[in-house]
Amino acid sequence: MSAAMHLPILPVVLPLFAGIALLALRNAPLALQRGLSLAATLALIPLAFALIGTAADGTHLVYQLGDWMAPYGIVLVVDRLAAWMLLTTALLAIFALLYALNGIDREGRHFHVLFQLQLFGLNGAFLTGDLFNLFVFFEILLLASYGLLLHGGGRLRVKAGLHYVVINLVGSTLFLFAVGTLYGVTGTLNMADLAVKIAAAPAENAALLQSAALLLFGVFALKAALLPLYLWLPAAYAHTSAPVAALFAIMTKVGAYSILRVYSLLAGEAGGPLANLLDAWLVPLALATLALGTLGALASSGLRQQVAYLMVASIGTLLLAFGLGNAGALAAGLYYLPHTTFAAAALFLLADQIAQARGALADRFESGPEMPRASVLGGLFFLAAMAMSGMPPLSGFLGKFMLLKGALDEPSLAWVWGVVLATGLAGVIALARSGSLLFYRTRSAHGDASLVVPGAGMLAPTAALMLLIVVITVWAGPFSAYAGDTAAQLLQPRLYIDAVLGGQR
Repeated sequence: MSAAMHLPILPVVLPLFAGIALLALRNAPLALQRGLSLAATLALIPLAFALIGTAADGTHLVYQLGDWMAPYGIVLVVDRLAAWMLLTTALLAIFALLYALNGIDREGRHFHVLFQLQLFGLNGAFLTGDLFNLFVFFEILLLASYGLLLHGGGRLRVKAGLHYVVINLVGSTLFLFAVGTLYGVTGTLNMADLAVKIAAAPAENAALLQSAALLLFGVFALKAALLPLYLWLPAAYAHTSAPVAALFAIMTKVGAYSILRVYSLLAGEAGGPLANLLDAWLVPLALATLALGTLGALASSGLRQQVAYLMVASIGTLLLAFGLGNAGALAAGLYYLPHTTFAAAALFLLADQIAQARGALADRFESGPEMPRASVLGGLFFLAAMAMSGMPPLSGFLGKFMLLKGALDEPSLAWVWGVVLATGLAGVIALARSGSLLFYRTRSAHGDASLVVPGAGMLAPTAALMLLIVVITVWAGPFSAYAGDTAAQLLQPRLYIDAVLGGQR
């Protein structure tokens, strides 16, 4: 087996081994722990680029653990979509970690262990070709996220964390029910093999398969924060620490990715009893999520809460693109995905700096003292607000433009255009109001020692995330072309099935 064939396992084992090593070194100097965590996270970026290069020509790189052939053994599969998600996660993680190194990692125990295990779960979820192992990686990333969410403690953080834990435990239980039903009917959980066996399933099994698939959709919708299962997100994300909230910007995308991956394989045109199963559900729910997320942003009383609701709205936009299902809309969603991830993460980091710079008022939308380095913070806020609301010329605008274009031939054209354009305007209004209250309605802060001056170590990761958005915008041609190729590949599930099963089909 060539060295390139071992690439798919590395994004999984690297954070796992780093987490184990960090646990063994839990009593070592913090500088050593930071160095190891930073090196392991940084190494994921060239790995992701290498996998992007391998998958760019349409190759499906299938890694058979233990050299057991599918569907009997566990497989990891790298295609364009998986590589795209790995790169987005790696770039987000390095800047979230750099922000945490400013002292937030000191606020509780095992921050770096949990951070690496979170990456282990995320990367595994994007790579696995087996539905049960998707459940396993979900549980790993959720267990790590419980610890990260509560890192530093505090009454509001513990309260939000309790809701988060209970809701996700219910989701995990339902996931097991769905997986057990699918296995009982088909005798397999390999996703490629499931696609083959579901397509050929007899009519008497249709009701069971549809029930299991809809239950699975409910679980993924919970992870993605789709209406009406998004109510856990605003409190959880608004009250955790800034670098954790920034890293969690990719967590909802795991649910969106799972919907796209599983249902493009199992519920496409050739899905037998599951054919086009989500057509009646996903677009209306995505439009409602987009609308209510934007209303939540308008009604928010603080910046971190507002960013959390804008994340909910962005998930509505993303799943709307996936729900439309045509090549143009899918490409729009895949191009929009890293944009909204980086924009939300940048705003979470920036909201933390603004809260520290305002003293006791924190990030509440009330008139307060003029912030130290207000011009720098204001400039970053202006750019991040433009990105998050989808204003031109940044990549958020381009992604929404591609989405509107992809809806031209859809029956839901009027609803899609109406909701996307109206919520885009409402998002601009919400963020303009926030900026006005935070940066213009101020008083002199002379002699106020409670205001923290944001240092370069805090500003740099935020600026770097905004720079990534600029890169996606300037090189929109190559990025959108890759997204288009990925969409075309997803619309041909036979390619994935043949690559995984090979002669075993």
